[in-house]
Amino acid sequence: MTSMWKAALLAGAAWSTIAGAASAQQAPAADNSVSVDEVTVTARRREENLKDVPVAVSAFSAERLERAGGTDITVLSQTTPNITVQTARGSNSTLISYIRGVGQQDPLWGYEPGVGLYVDDVYIYRPQGAVLDIFDIERIEVLRGPQGTLYGRNTIGGAIKYVTKRLGDEAGAKIRGTYGSYNQTDVLVSGQTPVGGGLSVGGSYALYKRDGYGSNLTTGAEHYNKDVEAYRISAEYQPTEDLFFRLAYDKVVDDSNPRHGHRELPALVGGYKVLDIYDTQAGLGDKNHVMTKGVSLTAQWNASDTVTLKSITANRRGHTDTVIDFDGTPLPTLDVPATYDDRSFSQELQAVYSDENVQGVFGLYYMNSQASGEFDTIAGNLGVAIANGGKVNTQSFAAFFDFSANLTDKFKVSLGARATRDAKRANVYRFFYLGATRTPYQGGTPRPILQTRTNYNAEKTFEQFTPRISASYDLNDDLTSYVSFSKGYKSGGWDMRGDAFITPQTVNGYKPEVVKTYEAGLKGYMFERRVSFSSAAFLSKYTDQQVTTQVVVPSGIASSVDNAGASTLYGVEFEANAKLSANLSANVALGYIHAEYDTFSRFVPAGAPNPLNPSTTLATGQIVNVADLYGFQNTPEWTGNVSLTWRGELAGGDLAITPMVSYRDAYQQFEQPLPLLDQKAFTLVDLTAQWTAPSGRYKLALTGKNLTNEKYRIGGYNFGVPTYNNSVIGFYGPPRTVAASIEVAF
Repeated sequence: MTSMWKAALLAGAAWSTIAGAASAQQAPAADNSVSVDEVTVTARRREENLKDVPVAVSAFSAERLERAGGTDITVLSQTTPNITVQTARGSNSTLISYIRGVGQQDPLWGYEPGVGLYVDDVYIYRPQGAVLDIFDIERIEVLRGPQGTLYGRNTIGGAIKYVTKRLGDEAGAKIRGTYGSYNQTDVLVSGQTPVGGGLSVGGSYALYKRDGYGSNLTTGAEHYNKDVEAYRISAEYQPTEDLFFRLAYDKVVDDSNPRHGHRELPALVGGYKVLDIYDTQAGLGDKNHVMTKGVSLTAQWNASDTVTLKSITANRRGHTDTVIDFDGTPLPTLDVPATYDDRSFSQELQAVYSDENVQGVFGLYYMNSQASGEFDTIAGNLGVAIANGGKVNTQSFAAFFDFSANLTDKFKVSLGARATRDAKRANVYRFFYLGATRTPYQGGTPRPILQTRTNYNAEKTFEQFTPRISASYDLNDDLTSYVSFSKGYKSGGWDMRGDAFITPQTVNGYKPEVVKTYEAGLKGYMFERRVSFSSAAFLSKYTDQQVTTQVVVPSGIASSVDNAGASTLYGVEFEANAKLSANLSANVALGYIHAEYDTFSRFVPAGAPNPLNPSTTLATGQIVNVADLYGFQNTPEWTGNVSLTWRGELAGGDLAITPMVSYRDAYQQFEQPLPLLDQKAFTLVDLTAQWTAPSGRYKLALTGKNLTNEKYRIGGYNFGVPTYNNSVIGFYGPPRTVAASIEVAF
């Protein structure tokens, strides 16, 4: 099927759903069985009806995510407009997120993400181990657009909130087992029980095992397999109705084999051919270990009928040992073993006020974190190994408020602001060693440094004021319109790969980037509450945009992080949930975004090709404006999703069948167009069927994902020159899979 046909199919399905909802209004007045449910979110750090929140928010309950066949949060890419949430290239559990064209593809330590990830209001500082599996949750919220006021730094594109279930005061347990394609074997066990005196304890354990979609033909190991264990333990104490405490611990261990990627071109040396997209001939090895863990304490006191005080304390740590064979052959042409470590402590205090006319929150935030790492670049044809490493320490302070006032029964205004101060200290080094084997930093043979290319310490403080203002008007009891302005900021820093010999300015670091977004929206209910919907139109001005670039030069690979310039992004989003009848419901999501650079000032080192004339090389390093040549990465122009859910009775129980079609337009892997790696438009077709016993104790499910077996890239690297044996590699999304599960509740 052509991409145009797929887009037309998606648009037709969306139109049919809306038309069906419209025809439903001709039926007799709806009762509760044919009305959509109200959705409660905490996008503004307080519980509100989704209709009343002047922010573009998507909310997904655990049940809806199950119907979408979601096993981890990357399913959001299929269900949410103008968003990319996927596993990082060369990784199994590192998260890459983009919302409305803003994000971060490079998960290297020291670089800041553009989309904030939160678990129960705890900020997940680093992307390693952040591809969270969906289990034991209440809902996931996606906040689109800058969230610089309530969520702060590094939510310049938006935020994703992962909300787990509270234990409550009833005992219960659940066991779920899943078996599927590629010997997928998953086990989930969870339970909770009251102890007495307002104390409840609970926990969950998840084990995810799967053979690889392909093989490493050199070592015989599985490739694209899964081997993950996850734990979550919590205790809740509520001695009175006004006091609540929650202590939670979580840990995720990912021992899946490393992903070395797929050669998109045959090798120039060794006769290595292009293989199946999930196979590799990498020779670097199969060792990969990612561990993340954290503990948090949440305390809440309802001080009065109008005031609630809240404290959120968290400590998190992570460690990664991994390898990526960039050339995908047994030769040590471009091999990268790496180690990452991170730790963070955060403390947030909130005071929430709410009466009939004024609602809001005031807060203070503190975070102390350190991210460090080291990786080798083993360049066989150059006869050297390059050790890159260092660390970044950050102390972040912020004060914020966000208040709404009802000026009339229908007209509300909201004002918020945040003042942030990031104090950073960095150490960066880059050493050349003779011999194409691991350096001493990665356990290689001890030997003297051949050449010091980078070795510096630096300190900087970044300060930013990020306001937000909105006004909303209730057109009637079911429809709310709003306009808003918001500002987001991503902190500055230093290039951890920087080579001061090639790019001397790397020691100066790069500045923060800023997005200012203007938004208008309409949300609410239609057709006697058979349909709930939300829509938004936005315009964003993006300045001092941080862009990571790596180019091949005679002495190796030159990296730079530039504040490339400015860009303009605008688009529209629409989501709807329709109850077409007592047995049939539908969900529709559609997003459009136009993203274009106004300026893109890129530093091109000496010896690199001139972007404006690739047949020539630059004799000296220069800054070149490449705005007319470059585009946004991970930002498809159109995204869409349509799903239907039919419910009926079978054997006395409830049967729910959900087909889902999701569409993503063509998109680039990097700012520079690369036809060998850039992904064409594609459509994914999924189907789930769930049967719940009359007692609710048993649940059976059958899930089919990517039923048309689409082959699509989610990342890549471009080192297609003779020095690196023509190494252009891609990383692919999962093939067609089918899984069956059984769940027993006690």
